[in-house]
Parts: sequence; structure tokens; C-alpha cells
Amino acid sequence: MSTIAVLDYGAGNVRSAVRAAEAAGAEVVLTADHSVIDAADGLLVPGVGAYSAVMAGLERVDGIELIRSRHQQGRPLLGICVGLQVFFTEGEEHGVKTAGIGLWPGKVTALNAPVVPHMGWSQVSAPSDSLMFSGIGDERFYFVHSYAATDAPKDALVTTAVHGEPFIAAVEDGTTWAAQFHPEKSADAGARLLRNWISSFPSPGGHPSDTRL
Repeated sequence: MSTIAVLDYGAGNVRSAVRAAEAAGAEVVLTADHSVIDAADGLLVPGVGAYSAVMAGLERVDGIELIRSRHQQGRPLLGICVGLQVFFTEGEEHGVKTAGIGLWPGKVTALNAPVVPHMGWSQVSAPSDSLMFSGIGDERFYFVHSYAATDAPKDALVTTAVHGEPFIAAVEDGTTWAAQFHPEKSADAGARLLRNWISSFPSPGGHPSDTRL
């Protein structure tokens, strides 16, 4: 069975992500122990609340370099909601700018929409060759956010959605995946996405699985 470490840096409401990953077929541990995380097949970075608070929490557990290192090593990594946002260079909330982890260039800013936060189900537009959205089709996903990235990383598969304006709903950059929506709250579509992520993990022989669950 594949193993997933959910990074425990003080973010709230992470139990639903743990349960969803378990339901998708993985052994899951909520931890900030670097040795446990290093031994896990996948690292899931949840994110709820303010960009600056998430970055401060990650810094407290030395999570920033941990995430950068895992990305550079090409080891499976998944960010959710603000966990996607902090993968970009900078976040700006209420005029306050906070440096992000910087896996991808670009800023996270307030959504330009008549109703904020964007809360509820929205359809996404995914690339046809996406592994992340394999077998999902035109399903909707559950969003809760007031801020978003709009600059697409180069050399990555980018999925978009629209709320007032187009924004980045997901990024698939090799073994680093991230979703602005909440897969753990997105019913069958979210469950399929998590299974797709798990099935992308290297097999015991060191090669990604060819099996789509």
C-alpha cells in the first residue's frame, strides 16, 4: 500500500484530507517529522486560511525547504487550496505581501469577482493529456477561496476555472501537483483525482504505475 504524509504545520481542518486520502487507498499519517515524510511515497500539503499564516506555519516546522527539496527531487507532492497558493512566489492579502515557497513564478491576489469568496461547485477546464484529471471528464469541484493565482507556470499542465475572471484551478508539474479546490470535499471527482495521484507514485521498482484506478 502506498504511504502519504500529510504535513502537520498547524493548519486547521486537515482531518477530512487525511480521511479522503485513506479512502483513496493509501496509508496516511499526519506528521511534521522529516524522517517520516522522507520515507513516504507522497507528501500532501493542506492549506486553510491566510497565505501569511500558512507560510508562518510551514516555517515553524522547516516545511519550506522540505517542500522545495521534494519538488527538486521529483518526488510526489500535492498542495491543496492555500497549499497550491504558497507554491507560487508571492501572495498579497489586504495590501500585505508575503513571500511564498517559489516553486513557480507568479503572484496570488484577490479574485476580481462580484461575489467573494468563491464558495461552491465549479467546473474546471483541464488539458486533454492531464494525468491529474484522467477519467474525470466534466465533473465539478468544490472551491472555497477569495484569492487565486492567474499566471500559469511554464512547462506545466494548467487547469483553469472561472469566477469573475479566469484563475488557476490546478497545476500538474511533473510529480508536483496542486489544486485550488478541495478534492476531499469534491465527492466522486475529488476521490478519483486522489486515486490518480496515488497511482502516479513510483512502483517498488522505481517507475510510476501505469494503472489508472
